[in-house]
Amino acid sequence: MPNPSKLRRERRVRIHKRIRLRLRGDAAKPRLCISFSGKNIYAQVIDDAAGKTLAAVSTLEESLKKGIRANVAGAAKMGQEVAQRASKKGISAVVFDRGGFLYHGKVKAFAEAARQAGLKF
Repeated sequence: MPNPSKLRRERRVRIHKRIRLRLRGDAAKPRLCISFSGKNIYAQVIDDAAGKTLAAVSTLEESLKKGIRANVAGAAKMGQEVAQRASKKGISAVVFDRGGFLYHGKVKAFAEAARQAGLKF
C-alpha cells in the first residue's frame, strides 16, 4: 500500500502544475507564491518574466523564527509581513499562487492578511 502522505504530496504537485499553466507574474503584477511544510511557511513575490524573486519571507528567518508557527495565526502574520516587504519594493498588486493547496485554513488566513495589509489580488 502506498504511503498516504506521498500520495497527498503528488496530488498537490499535480494541482500546482495545472495552476501554473495559467498563472504568470510580470514586473507590473508579480506572482505571490506560498508554500507550507509541517513546521514552516514560505512566501515569495516573483517576476516570472525576469526570473527574479522580488520579495521573500520565511519562518526560518531569525527575526520571524520566534512566535510564528505553521498554523492559521502564523500564516496571518506571514501574510502581513510579505505585504509590508512587497510595498517597500513598490509592489501593490500581485497574482496569487496558492501552490496547489486548498483555499482554506492557512492559505485563506494568509491571503486575507495580505489583502488587509494592502496587497491587491
